Amino acid sequence: MSVKKVVLAYSGGLDTSIILKWLQDKYQCEVVTFTADIGQGEELEPARLKAQKLGVREIIIRDLREEFVREYVFPLFRANTVYEGEYLLGTSIARPLIAKHLVDIAIATGADAIAHGATGKGNDQVRFELGAYALKPDIKIIAPWREWDLTSREKLLAYAQQHDIPVDMLKKGQQSPYSMDANLLHISYEGMNLEDPWQAPEENMWRWTTSPEQAPDRPIELELEFTKGDITAINGQTMTPAQVLTQLNKLGGEHGIGRLDLVENRYVGMKSRGCYETPGGTILLKAHRAMESLTMDREVAHLKDELMPRYASLVYNGYWWSPERQLLQQLIDSSQTTVNGKVRVKLYKGNVIITGRQSPTHSLFDPRIATFEEDGGAYHQQDAEGFIKLNALRMRIAARLKT
Repeated sequence: MSVKKVVLAYSGGLDTSIILKWLQDKYQCEVVTFTADIGQGEELEPARLKAQKLGVREIIIRDLREEFVREYVFPLFRANTVYEGEYLLGTSIARPLIAKHLVDIAIATGADAIAHGATGKGNDQVRFELGAYALKPDIKIIAPWREWDLTSREKLLAYAQQHDIPVDMLKKGQQSPYSMDANLLHISYEGMNLEDPWQAPEENMWRWTTSPEQAPDRPIELELEFTKGDITAINGQTMTPAQVLTQLNKLGGEHGIGRLDLVENRYVGMKSRGCYETPGGTILLKAHRAMESLTMDREVAHLKDELMPRYASLVYNGYWWSPERQLLQQLIDSSQTTVNGKVRVKLYKGNVIITGRQSPTHSLFDPRIATFEEDGGAYHQQDAEGFIKLNALRMRIAARLKT
């Protein structure tokens, strides 16, 4: 492959710092680095300085926090998306955003290739590349982990020392031993003792959440306001999407919300064990379902629940930019026009407890019909007899054949 200029998804960590140098040596090409700020909570300036030391002339750092939550996280949660019953897709949902900007920068800078640091064993290689091909079909993609012989952490560190690559992990005790991914939606942990599914995660591994046992003994209540399925205010204070998720992460983390220990099925075929912290997303999911329960038609809600696993698999497997995901999104977004109102939640020692919901404009809850007291003729209970007999008709016919 002949490459003159490549855009590298660059974090400044061990893998991508080595990839930067490797690309320069292997392809004799110019490298443009792209670092996305999606709320990972790390200072990004060191990444710029490392890239400069390695001779990079075009260093691009973009603050994508609002775009990330507004255009990716919120649409995901409008569908109540959960993969394999538990995972809130914190890593998966960030990849199409990064792929989009990689392609945009490649076009803007005249680069003829993009590169990423995802391994050949994982899902991210699929997500990055499916996204890139969907947006620019003729893009060249370099995946060093599928090409080089640096197949262990020891070889990577030796390469870094040989080429004087500044990598923090060379200094003992400065970084977590786990493979981690963080953004505004979640933080994930893989590797080390987690590769034994029987081993419990160490308490000092968790970064965002207090253990439920150590969380405050007094709960807090939040009033979350929804507009067309998205939270737009907390306790009466209007916020941007990124501000909403940041605040929910803070409060949820303090009260032990959102820890998950999961063995999942990767798209490439293997099972993988990972741990996740998603405090804000856990609150958002519970509150969103509560808002829908009050404002959404029964059959629409049930149809959404039936479609959700399919939608979740599309996102997990990297098909965010596929026509089928976009078609599903149109249906989901259309369903959210009535999802307006307020939900009150209580946070207490790892639990998100719904304590109230209201929608002055779109509530389908009619207290005159639902009441156990006198309903003034709003509902005729005698009507239920014919309803039941008609629904039982096929079973009654079949039962006669058995007698």
